[in-house]
Amino acid sequence: MSDQVSPLPQGYAELLEELKTTVARSRWQAQRRINTELVEMYWRIGMSIQERLETEAYGTSVINRLSQDLQDAFPGTRGFSPRNLRYMRTFANAGSSEVWQRSAAKLPWGHIMVLLDKLDDLQQRDWYAAAAVEYGWTRNVLLNQIMNRLHTRTGAAPSNFPTQLPAADSELAQQLTRDPYVLDFLDLTQPAAERDLEQALMTRLQDFLLELGHGFAFVGRQYHFTVEGDDFYIDLLFFNWAQSRFVVVELKIGNFAPEHLGKLGFYVSWVDANLRDHDRHLPTVGILLCSGRNDSVVRYSLASTTQPLAVADYTYDTLPATIQELLPDEAQLADAAHTALEHAPNDTHSNG
Repeated sequence: MSDQVSPLPQGYAELLEELKTTVARSRWQAQRRINTELVEMYWRIGMSIQERLETEAYGTSVINRLSQDLQDAFPGTRGFSPRNLRYMRTFANAGSSEVWQRSAAKLPWGHIMVLLDKLDDLQQRDWYAAAAVEYGWTRNVLLNQIMNRLHTRTGAAPSNFPTQLPAADSELAQQLTRDPYVLDFLDLTQPAAERDLEQALMTRLQDFLLELGHGFAFVGRQYHFTVEGDDFYIDLLFFNWAQSRFVVVELKIGNFAPEHLGKLGFYVSWVDANLRDHDRHLPTVGILLCSGRNDSVVRYSLASTTQPLAVADYTYDTLPATIQELLPDEAQLADAAHTALEHAPNDTHSNG
């Protein structure tokens, strides 16, 4: 038998890739169907348990017996522990809405358990369930977003978008903002030297992008450009691929001052004129991050600029006071953030 391998026919590589795509898509769709059926089964089990507890005066201790009997009937099948049966009952009693039904069918059971554990308000549960589906959050990310009350922070930063952007784009751009930005992901538990803080930010760069919001990709730190021989540097430049627009971020270590918007507006104007593809990209926007602000001063300042800008705080308020005392001050944070991003890998980072 010859050891020679016959040459592959023309187009074989394309055929292989097509078949691999078909298999991957089919496996993904099959997994989705299995998950949907599992969630529906859990809901039906929960409804049956609840109806019997209500109509036939079963004691809650019957759940322990049901757990044992179901595990005996279906050996090797996971999911019938007493704790999980109680979650099924809670799931069935959780209240129903079109958003909840549609989202729950697409979420893993672990995500649903988090939503049931952490949220009693039906509207909030709908909001987080829909966001978890849309953005593909992991269970830990979902839990973190709930604990940091993302629903109250998204789109909350003061801005002049309604006056400087078309109505539909104004609402879209506003959703890029958060107020405040929560930077507790640094997770520092002892006084930090500058080098330690830089390393913490490098390690948590993906968390920083996640806190910025969906679709942010890192373009550059201290992004350099010149105007007729004069040098300028943008603190942080991002591109949001979900909205297809550049986002200029300026970080200030103290309270907001009106002159901050002058520089940020200049940067936004330059990026919009020189980096934006006007046929494909939405208008560039700017976000100023500061450690405090007077809302009245912000409002007057935003009204006086023609560039689309927003102003938001950043905070550590979600951390215990004993930990907050150990954190670096704003100046250290700003310097370390700049240094960390400067030394990030050259390839573009994105939060997916």
